[in-house]
Amino acid sequence: MTSSERSFARRIDLTSLQLFVAVCELGSIGRAAEREFIAASAISKRLSDLEATLGTPLLYRHARGVDLTPAGESLLHHARSVLYSLEKMQGELSEYADGVRGHVRVHANISAIVQFLPEDLGAFTREHDAIKIDLEEHLSSEVVRAVHEGAADLGVCHVAEGSNELQSLPYRDDALALIVPAGHMLASRRSIAFVDSLDYDHVGLHNNSSIYVAMHQAALAANRSIRLRIHVTGLDAMCRMIENGLGVGVMPLRAFELMQGGIGRGLTSVALQDAWAARQIRLIARDFSTLPVAARMLVKHLHTPAAATPAQLAA
Repeated sequence: MTSSERSFARRIDLTSLQLFVAVCELGSIGRAAEREFIAASAISKRLSDLEATLGTPLLYRHARGVDLTPAGESLLHHARSVLYSLEKMQGELSEYADGVRGHVRVHANISAIVQFLPEDLGAFTREHDAIKIDLEEHLSSEVVRAVHEGAADLGVCHVAEGSNELQSLPYRDDALALIVPAGHMLASRRSIAFVDSLDYDHVGLHNNSSIYVAMHQAALAANRSIRLRIHVTGLDAMCRMIENGLGVGVMPLRAFELMQGGIGRGLTSVALQDAWAARQIRLIARDFSTLPVAARMLVKHLHTPAAATPAQLAA
């Protein structure tokens, strides 16, 4: 942080930010004063001081209330972000007073969540019941972005090699398979090249999912297109669509095997011969060595012994 940035941070008053957001939400200094139990003149003075500090008008004042200037719209966005972060910080710190001795924010893709994390996180929390884990499901690209921006301490997802200034460690191997109805023409095959499935309708995941991106690239390489009949957001929904004759689909093999006792009973899997179908799920962080103690303990629990040195990665 530069000296000018520190000076700016000292001059911004959080109470004034809260009152500014209230005025914006209600469209009136008077109504904001009633909600916040403060004199309207006091709010008006704080807003004037805030405008003086920032060196630009934030509000257009008129008889009906106020409207935001372009600078005010920008400040409203940042003020809400700052206040939300403070509320989140208060919530997390209050948990330490209640006995929680660690808090790890984890973002993971659907493959990791369905196949591996339930057992691994369950085992970890049984050993460390004072550590709270917040887990959110996102696409791999969004997981990388969240870790890079600091919204997550740890990411678990598929990543490509490159240079994104993040570090990674191996977590689990992941194999993709083609899922078809039990009576389908391809059901008797032990393995198949993905291109051979392109003669049939497909049920696919979200366009930005790592599985769909790999499928799309494979189809382009073969100068073919995917006859995508429907997009779904979850693997269970994919199985139900395939079971009801809407197409075939590509999904992680272990995830399918875990669902076969229920949703996937009328389906079968065919191994994919393509190199891209053998994948690795990795743990990612901005810097493993600077993670909080609780997060480092979780990394140690999840990290496979195969690799000792973090590698550079890219989304």
